[in-house]
Amino acid sequence: SLGSESLQKSLIATLVGLVSVIIFMVIYYRWLGVVASVALIFYTLLTFAIFKFVPVTLTLAGIAGFVLSIGMAVDANILIFARMKEEIKSGKGVSKAVEEGFARAWQSIRDSNFNSLIVCAILFIFATSFVKGFAFTLSLGILLSMFSAIFITRILLMVVIGAWTEKLKWLL
Repeated sequence: SLGSESLQKSLIATLVGLVSVIIFMVIYYRWLGVVASVALIFYTLLTFAIFKFVPVTLTLAGIAGFVLSIGMAVDANILIFARMKEEIKSGKGVSKAVEEGFARAWQSIRDSNFNSLIVCAILFIFATSFVKGFAFTLSLGILLSMFSAIFITRILLMVVIGAWTEKLKWLL
């Protein structure tokens, strides 16, 4: 019963953390935060679907790996948005800033996630079963977060970016 109680509390903490991140993203990044939050919800649902498909047993270590991967998914969006803001400040239009933001952020996202995947592989090979669960869920989350940041966020931005965004750049 102690294990199931800890698991339930960890899942509740994960949900509270996810909602907190979404609120922060919307407040700080305004419209881009809404887009990132929608992408993060897609990411979370996709991750849980793959956890069901694989199947993954969610232990406390597995939940910790998933929570860390949520942070990495948010980090990828933050890198993209920071690059987009730089491009807009340099005078480029919003559509061009989106293209350049993704292009300039990709190297940082790729490198940091690749390094994390190397560490996950080392942990998975040399560690005990609990740490292997952490490494496995984190590596799945990292791969999905890259997919989410590069494809889901980009598609959502392409759908919502229009002529109105040129007039209302302050929303970005």
